[in-house]
Amino acid sequence: MAKITGAEAVVRCLQEEGVKIIFGYPGGAVIDLYDALMDCDITNVLVRHEQAAVHAADGFARVTGEVGVALLTSGPGATNGVTGIATAYCDSIPMVVLTGQVPRALIGNDAFQEVDIVGITRPCTKHNYLVGNLDDLVPTLREAFHVARSGRPGPVLVDLPKDLIASRLTFPDKAPVKMANYQPNYKPHPVQVEKACRKMIEARQPVLYVGGGVILSDASRELTELALSLKIPVTMTLMGLGAFPGTHQLSMGMLGMHGTYTANMAVAESDLLIAVGARFDDRVTGKLSDFATKAEIIHIDIDPTSISKNVKVDVPIVADCKNALRAINSWYASHSEIDLAAAATRLEPWYRQIDQWKERHPLSYTDDPEIIKPQYVVEELCRQTGGEAIISTEVGQNQMWAAQFYTFNHPRHWLTSGGLGTMGYGLPAAIGAQMAFPGRTVIDIAGDGSIQMNIQELATARQYHCPVKVAILNNNYLGMVRQWQELFYDRRYASTTMDIIPDFVDLARAFGAVGLRATRRSEVEPVIREALATDNVVLMDFKIEKEEGVYPMVPAGKATTEMLLV
Repeated sequence: MAKITGAEAVVRCLQEEGVKIIFGYPGGAVIDLYDALMDCDITNVLVRHEQAAVHAADGFARVTGEVGVALLTSGPGATNGVTGIATAYCDSIPMVVLTGQVPRALIGNDAFQEVDIVGITRPCTKHNYLVGNLDDLVPTLREAFHVARSGRPGPVLVDLPKDLIASRLTFPDKAPVKMANYQPNYKPHPVQVEKACRKMIEARQPVLYVGGGVILSDASRELTELALSLKIPVTMTLMGLGAFPGTHQLSMGMLGMHGTYTANMAVAESDLLIAVGARFDDRVTGKLSDFATKAEIIHIDIDPTSISKNVKVDVPIVADCKNALRAINSWYASHSEIDLAAAATRLEPWYRQIDQWKERHPLSYTDDPEIIKPQYVVEELCRQTGGEAIISTEVGQNQMWAAQFYTFNHPRHWLTSGGLGTMGYGLPAAIGAQMAFPGRTVIDIAGDGSIQMNIQELATARQYHCPVKVAILNNNYLGMVRQWQELFYDRRYASTTMDIIPDFVDLARAFGAVGLRATRRSEVEPVIREALATDNVVLMDFKIEKEEGVYPMVPAGKATTEMLLV
């Protein structure tokens, strides 16, 4: 068998894994890899900054459920990607990041563009590798994809020395990946399943608390089946939006720091909290000692380290969410003596209480016939797209308004940096999503501060004919920090006022994109309509109410029932 170069072997491995698109930026350490890519059918998307390459691969992975791939050169190329890797790690996004490294003989000698990227990323990758032996190259890459997509997904980095990818090897036959020290448990224990099922039908005030793990395991259908068969009200985390239809009567929207009044009150008063693919993070729980104090807790998660990590649970189920929910639904189907309709009837007082909370404090804002309210912009985006667009966000007020006022009925339509809260995420993530689904409407809901973090990626979008739409909620502030300063620092706006920002309309045109602006409420609807009808990248600059806040809001250190409502 003819030998091939290490670079050619890497490309063959990518093809073997079904990779069609990668995102990256070339450099001396990976020049052989880029040369090898010229001779295959994999599309390489040339971004304008390495952080954006990783965010784009992340966006691609979130909308497709496949492993995203980024290719970065050594030194600053690799370090520029660290924020994107950490973003994916915090949100459990499957990804393989290939980085170039100096030749093996120079490692440790402070060579040009040498960094210990394996050491740097050890805390923010699921696993990482420095390939030190040519025979290990292909098995390592195969293992990297297996680790990235299996169990609790996450980013895996593979560092590739330049001399190694220039060497020649015989490409080995594919064999099943076997890792003795890595065996995720996918199947739920039947005893735990039965315990959970019996508690659910006995509960009088149950709540399904749904996280991003439901989406990552493609378990939305099973989750919806359970919620509808037992008629259990559902609340979702920021990462779980779309796992259950947001327009359904059982949906209470998002919970937590900027969650709905209804969701937070329901969790506080519930007698059984069923957590599925969620990790009880601080933005959901608020003051831990006051969180869901009246409830027994069932927790389904594939990661055993997440269970009872923050909140002690009563019924742990370590399993893939899809398998666990299937087992629960099957248990009910096999126990015909259990009258699910009667169980739901017992919940009537609970439904009435929830309806009262919804009526008392719905998500709302004070509209204005002249001034543009950001919530109105998001509602109009939802209305004109029928709630069917893929939405990415930056981070800050724009992210929370999008989560509150765009209603998601499907999984994998919502891309946002949840755990890390990375400004600059939205535009490259939108590009990754658009590359995955060229015919879909993809919108980045942005703030004027956050969009500037990676605004150079407008060039990437134009080059690869990705007609993403960017809705900038422009208030000349770093809005979320400004809101905290308004409420808790006597309006001392320290370094949150953005006196100088680009003319986004002119900037869009400079990139060959379309720029549109709305300064009055009456201009919002036609601007959005024109943007959606335009087959090009569009920046919509909405001059919004400058000091509009995101409410409800749970102050730091407070219980989630201690919401600021106005």
